[in-house]
Amino acid sequence: MHPKHLCLIALFFSTLFSVNAQKSTTPKLVIGIVVDQMRWDYLYRYQEKYCATGLNKLLTDGYVCQNTQIPYVPTYTAPGHTCIYSGSVPAITGIIGNNWYDKNLNKVIYCTDDKQVKTVGDSTMAGLMSPKNLLVTTITDELRLATNFKSKTIGIAIKDRGAILPAGHSANGAYWFSGASGKWITSTYYRSDLPSWVQAENTKVASDKMMQKTWQTILEIEKYHESTEDKVPWEASYRGEAEPVFVHQLEAELMKSPDLLRALPYGNTMTLEMAEAAIKGEEMGTDASTDFLTVSLSSTDYIGHQFGTNSIEIEDTYLRLDKDLSAFFSFLEATVGKGNYVLFLTADHGAAHNASFLQTHKIPSGNELSDSLSKKVYDFVEAEFGNKDLISSIINQQIYFNEKLLNGDAVKTNALIQKLSQYLKTLDGVADVIDLKNVSNTTLIQEYKTALTNSYNAQRSGNLYINLQPGWMDDFAKGTTHGSIYRYDTHIPLLWFGAGVKTGTDYHQIFMTDIAATIAAMLHIQEPNGCVGKPIDGLLSK
Repeated sequence: MHPKHLCLIALFFSTLFSVNAQKSTTPKLVIGIVVDQMRWDYLYRYQEKYCATGLNKLLTDGYVCQNTQIPYVPTYTAPGHTCIYSGSVPAITGIIGNNWYDKNLNKVIYCTDDKQVKTVGDSTMAGLMSPKNLLVTTITDELRLATNFKSKTIGIAIKDRGAILPAGHSANGAYWFSGASGKWITSTYYRSDLPSWVQAENTKVASDKMMQKTWQTILEIEKYHESTEDKVPWEASYRGEAEPVFVHQLEAELMKSPDLLRALPYGNTMTLEMAEAAIKGEEMGTDASTDFLTVSLSSTDYIGHQFGTNSIEIEDTYLRLDKDLSAFFSFLEATVGKGNYVLFLTADHGAAHNASFLQTHKIPSGNELSDSLSKKVYDFVEAEFGNKDLISSIINQQIYFNEKLLNGDAVKTNALIQKLSQYLKTLDGVADVIDLKNVSNTTLIQEYKTALTNSYNAQRSGNLYINLQPGWMDDFAKGTTHGSIYRYDTHIPLLWFGAGVKTGTDYHQIFMTDIAATIAAMLHIQEPNGCVGKPIDGLLSK
């Protein structure tokens, strides 16, 4: 045979094998699971009680990134979900908090507010939402673009921001929970009616047995050795409860308002059932174009805020979530099929220990109430400069100056920066006050400088950032919060499982921004247009 013909035959088979190999490792469905307020150490604190087919399945058979960090501040829900799916930071995405002060409108706005759309699914204003404030594309947008919009992308979460921001601008749908009506809803940004599968889930929620449940521990309460005792002063009660202790008798309150489901572990159950309904109802993962489902589990955040990181309630929530994830993983195997999907599980932020809890163990901490701190700022500016209106707003630990009143007066602006900063540094719990337009000249360590630089958006950020001492928090005498620059808020879990994912453990430092870049590399598509992350080499290496 002529050598030329041999080359052509070799090229044919090489191309054939290459295409087959690519098809075999390109997933039909990508699932992103974000557990709201999941500290990294929850993976291991309760591991012995997790079942083999839930979180331990990912820890044993997946790729575990042990040192994943958030590279910006504040560590809140909206910036976190945005960063995961955009591979970018608040300085670029514009999502600098759950809320921020709008200098042009002279008011605080919510990250997904959109008064130009209408609610679909009930008669409340809970659906007046869209991704219009998001300034960049997401990996879900890029998947739609790469497949000429043949891929389907759906976002699901109890929180509107947890559904909308991951799903991106071009999503086929995003659905969130309206606590007033107890229904899954959307907005006219996506469509004018609810699909039949969402309507079916709403009927199910309204009649579901979870609406009549009390919350009892899944194990005997004596077995919760990883948690503090049940009755402690730094936990908050549910409505109608005398004390925040098990058993939580909530039937009456649930019947009054299904909104309470947000703050119960059954909210996670309901969300994962909604995810299953989306996969079936939208026939996701059934054709040649890869689909993408984003799922945010919001109830962990509500429960964490209320009871704190060391409560029996939070431990029980994760044990229940583990079982729910096990059921969801089994569903994926049975419907999409093993080897046809890839998923990752991560968190949008961590959480701090409650200050009172830490103090009982002689660990430095404190709780500066935000109203009190704000009042001190306004009172000082009034006394020093004769006009407290020189401060427009205090939000996200940022102080916004009234630029109109300052009217470009550099001398007065510098005096405000210097005197206010010096005063705030005298207060208990304040570590430093940073001029956000001059971060590079501070004495902060480089890691914190980078985080603040990554967070500064000229149009949306304030003038000064108040950095509290480690262990200090704003306005949470009970339960806990998050948002700081410290590792208890920035160190998050990241686990991968499924098609093309090898088993392994990675201790290299990677960042939240690397998640979207890794998915782009997996799918052979473009990174989001504001992406600053890079693919996780160990996960993708053959």
